[in-house]
Amino acid sequence: MHILITGAAGFIGYHLAARLIAEGHTVVGIDNLNDYYDVQLKKDRLAQLAAGPNAAAFHFRKLDLADGAGVARLFAEEGFTHVVNLAAQAGVRYSLKNPAAYVQSNLVGFANVLEGCRNTPVEHLLFASSSSVYGMNARRPYSPHDNVDHPVSLYAATKKSDELMAHAYSHLFRIPCSGLRFFTVYGPWGRPDMSPYLFATAIVRGEPIKLFNGGRMRRDFTCIDDIVEGLARLLPLAPEPNAAFDPKNPDPASSSAPWRIFNIGNGRSVELRDFIAAIEDALGKKARFELLPMQPGDVEVTWADTADLTAVTGFSPNTSLQEGIARFAAWYREYYRI
Repeated sequence: MHILITGAAGFIGYHLAARLIAEGHTVVGIDNLNDYYDVQLKKDRLAQLAAGPNAAAFHFRKLDLADGAGVARLFAEEGFTHVVNLAAQAGVRYSLKNPAAYVQSNLVGFANVLEGCRNTPVEHLLFASSSSVYGMNARRPYSPHDNVDHPVSLYAATKKSDELMAHAYSHLFRIPCSGLRFFTVYGPWGRPDMSPYLFATAIVRGEPIKLFNGGRMRRDFTCIDDIVEGLARLLPLAPEPNAAFDPKNPDPASSSAPWRIFNIGNGRSVELRDFIAAIEDALGKKARFELLPMQPGDVEVTWADTADLTAVTGFSPNTSLQEGIARFAAWYREYYRI
């Protein structure tokens, strides 16, 4: 496969690129290297790809997805067989402060990717969605077959919009599309704005961890290894139209177009304090806490139903919390020289 990975300098993009070039595929990675978080971390991830034994199979271009002409040229020059769109402006709380960044990256940028796939057809487009799309849905575990029309943050709304735009392009131009709703990804090389890094840093510095909603939060924490395994298995499995699709009772996870939606999560909902306890054990130091109210845009519980992912790929995410946190903590200590 000749694969485009957008957001290749990001957390998931880096790990996926490493996996795919190790399997013998060629990968072109693009990223705009914005300063939402430490740019040096992004550059260090790219340096890992450039220094590895499969470095010749990876090519990086600095490019912003909002640059429609640049994206069009890239597709025309490369003739990709597969595309994985991971580039996005992430973060629920930041979307309250800088909504324009989400419109440009998550909507305009993804529209440019869809246009690229329309004008230079690909065998399969995978794109990142988010568990945030479930919003006000109180039914647990979250199923991709449930309605998700009530987001509670702009970030979630843009991810739901990506799913809808992909469906429209799949219907009109028969682009095979699979959307992946990721659930709270953690692991080595993770983002500094995500909870594992924030918790670990607070513990190491002896600072209090901010626990929103009084600490009564549960998350489906998913190790990066399981996310990458799911993506790698899905990539060659382009969706077919659902022959049983009933427009009078439409299934939100499938279509008469070659389009589908999956959850990728660990399939368990873990209390935040248990997650922190695993980090405490891995670092050998106890945490302090500051209890705060629920934040706008947050949800109290996430929990993934991954039955569809398992049915299609034969894979069920299974990395234990203790194993995944141990890997994260070992990287954290080494990278930050702690």
